[in-house]
Amino acid sequence: MPLNSIPPTTTLKNLNTKASSAVGNVFVDVAFWGGIIVGNQNSLQDMVKAGVVGFKCFLCPSGVEEFPNVDARDLELAFAALEGTGSVLAFHAEIEEDNVTIKNKIKKNDPEEYTTYLESRPPSMELNAISLVKSFVEKTDVRVHIVHVSSANVVPLLEEARRIRLAAGNKSWRGGVTAETCHHYLTLSADQVPRGCSEYKCAPPIRDRDNKERLWKYLLEDKLDMVVSDHSPCTPDLKCSNNLEAWGGISSVQFGLSLFWTNASARGLDLRSISKYLSSSTALLCGIQDRKGAIKPGLDADLVFFDPDSTFTVTSEIIRHKNKLTPYLGKELQGVVKQTYLRGQLIYDGSDILGEPKGNLLLNSY
Repeated sequence: MPLNSIPPTTTLKNLNTKASSAVGNVFVDVAFWGGIIVGNQNSLQDMVKAGVVGFKCFLCPSGVEEFPNVDARDLELAFAALEGTGSVLAFHAEIEEDNVTIKNKIKKNDPEEYTTYLESRPPSMELNAISLVKSFVEKTDVRVHIVHVSSANVVPLLEEARRIRLAAGNKSWRGGVTAETCHHYLTLSADQVPRGCSEYKCAPPIRDRDNKERLWKYLLEDKLDMVVSDHSPCTPDLKCSNNLEAWGGISSVQFGLSLFWTNASARGLDLRSISKYLSSSTALLCGIQDRKGAIKPGLDADLVFFDPDSTFTVTSEIIRHKNKLTPYLGKELQGVVKQTYLRGQLIYDGSDILGEPKGNLLLNSY
């Protein structure tokens, strides 16, 4: 992702700085996303030529000063710069509402109660953002992607935007209108969140059980295209008990496959479907389907040997990310990774990561 690093990936110079620091330090092959912020539209084509797989922007404050959100005017400039490049523009799709009544209510509520945070980011924030994106879909061919869909309410609007593109003859995958949801939205629900436990906090927020089941329904109907981790770690001190002030992010990349399989297999999905939602669709989004995302001749032999029947319990001892706080602690998950191969080389044997980092940077100059 283009933010949560210094510098953010918003210029070619910053991209090269980030890539240089990654050389020799990545354990898997890594692609890069550029970022769109106020005033950087003239930097976008240089980053496309360098090989970024797409760009991400925020329609609400990102939480970090160096990556400000954009508005409709900024988007006009960005879409114009990306027209004809084949690149994709991904949106954190929330737009803040100037609702004084809600804001005053939130100020009076207990910030350690999860419902206080949930009420601060209602589904209407996502709907407002998707409506703005849809207005651009009607007048540009640039591919658009909605990251971490939380509210099931937005899916019909996304379907409408996709129909508009397809009716206009757009030949891109899914009409160039795609969307993802995340493991935490498909696994957790708001009623499960204990008081003062900000390890459940993310943006957009985890919503109620009915919303979770509707997300599953839309996924099984292929109205959502992929499921991702939205891995967003932080140092432990940023996960305080105040849900309004704590860092918003959940670290799911280690457990994503097992989380999804636990829930998906219970709903009748097979491993082929898992591969589609977690691998082949993401490769198509990033335009690297000629190298990654499927098991077939000519593609990189990036393979996971997976035991779908074994189970394990999430404990702090097995967590590999630095911040051990997780909403999945104590959960029993189904499906265990036995081996991982990168381009045909064994890099994980079921207990340890093997050898030095062997990952490549998927950029044109590396």
